[in-house]
Amino acid sequence: MNTMKSLLLLLLGSMWVLNGVFAKDIPARPQTMVSDFAGLLSPAERNSLELKLRAYEDSTSTQIAIVIDKSLEDEDAFEYSYRLAQAWGIGQKDKDNGILIYIAQAERKIRIVTNSGVQSFLTDALSKRIIENTIKPAFKAGQYYAGLNGAVDNIIQIGAGEFKADDKEKEGNGVLSFLILLLIIGLVFFIFSYLSRRSNNNGGGYGGDGRYRDRGYGPGGWFIFPGGGGFNNDSSDRNSGFGGDDWGGFGGSDGFDGGGAGGDW
Repeated sequence: MNTMKSLLLLLLGSMWVLNGVFAKDIPARPQTMVSDFAGLLSPAERNSLELKLRAYEDSTSTQIAIVIDKSLEDEDAFEYSYRLAQAWGIGQKDKDNGILIYIAQAERKIRIVTNSGVQSFLTDALSKRIIENTIKPAFKAGQYYAGLNGAVDNIIQIGAGEFKADDKEKEGNGVLSFLILLLIIGLVFFIFSYLSRRSNNNGGGYGGDGRYRDRGYGPGGWFIFPGGGGFNNDSSDRNSGFGGDDWGGFGGSDGFDGGGAGGDW
């Protein structure tokens, strides 16, 4: 499983190089654990989730962030949610115990991204179960708060050992992991073959048209670092219902390795 995730991260890095520049900026790190850029939650609902997540962090040190985006802007849900969790540093740096629940409204995508320190209890199979059994049914009924609140409750229950994945889920996850591993190997080979041909055709190097420099990522080259780009100004006041003065912010963890699950509604 660790080998598969390492290859998955390698694939992500290859995709970033292939794209040359990220289509969607990462918002600046917020001072709240709930960020509703789409306005799906009322102020009271945001505050209720915020209080629950802060109380959970106080008792366990585990940080759960909720992000609701208007759109992925043609980005892949897995890739973007991973970059977001990594850039914000969700979870304690010395424990890697962060979790991101990411929602893209326009594409109706759901992602649960898990840090390496929580994967011992919040497995990929359980993340998928939460999406399918809790978030998706509520979202289909237009009950966004109920879906997110229920997902948080599920994670808290799992952390307390109140339920675990059954044997069938574990077996199915193992077969799926093997198939994903084969797919990743094939994609990595294809991407690097494409890059090699592109380099030969263009005389080597990347970013010769100035795209990297124009967007502030530095000189064109192989290394691209997640930036702290802005987000739509009209969404900033939607998250202003809860002051961040009494919260220390995300812990700066960088231990995300591709764990979690996804779905849609």
